[in-house]
Amino acid sequence: MITAGVDVGSTHTKAAILGDDGELLGFGIRKTGFKLNEAARDVVDMALAEAGLGSNDVAYVGSTGFGRAQVDFRDVQATDLTAQSWGTRHFFPDTRTVLDVGGQTMKAMRLDEAGRVRSFRLNDKCAAGTGAFLEKTALYLGYEIEEIGPLVEYSREPVPISGVCAVFAESEVINHVSNGAQPADIMHGAMESLIERSVRLMKRVQMEPEFTLVGGIMRFATMVRVMRERLGESVNVPPESLVQFTGAIGGAVLARRRLQKLESTVAATVA
Repeated sequence: MITAGVDVGSTHTKAAILGDDGELLGFGIRKTGFKLNEAARDVVDMALAEAGLGSNDVAYVGSTGFGRAQVDFRDVQATDLTAQSWGTRHFFPDTRTVLDVGGQTMKAMRLDEAGRVRSFRLNDKCAAGTGAFLEKTALYLGYEIEEIGPLVEYSREPVPISGVCAVFAESEVINHVSNGAQPADIMHGAMESLIERSVRLMKRVQMEPEFTLVGGIMRFATMVRVMRERLGESVNVPPESLVQFTGAIGGAVLARRRLQKLESTVAATVA
């Protein structure tokens, strides 16, 4: 009962392969671009190659993300919220609040004990509340996004960045540079600004522990550390290499559940 999940996100498309025993077998990721179905096929092929499998080995495919309806080889599709709920609970079954910070959106949601989404809020109105703001700040300072984590580790004191939108925040970054602030401190300030927005969003869903953090931005240890400090609680984070695959993993988990249900229905009909 091997299933695949594919998450067609606004910036990256990811895929995960789930084995017979629930083990994660392979992953694939690439930039989404404008050919959504092609991106979905590419990442599933990558994941299958890593798993040492072929397309005929996959019994069911679940799609999620903003481009989920464009995946023409899907068997079932689910919203980002539903997929993230199952993906995070694959690692941490007692998760009650999820924060997902992606390249273009930020989502907070509160789950009940069965994993159903009871409350959610999105911050997709401004790039200052997403990973794109950190990436843009890094590029302005002359760094690539993969350098953000190591750069912030050198920070001694984050400089304040309080702009309520990406344009104003960028102006603050420019002012800090002209005043001689260190790039590490500016980057740390941008990260602190993003964390503050994250906590406010989580409060709006009436957050409660256990907390799980997902999304590509959670690859940065400083982001996770400061979130722990702000929340005053322990937080869950999937293994670093998988923190941005939880949507795809949730798609594979949902595909598995749907397949099991179908097989149970068929068995009951035959009996």
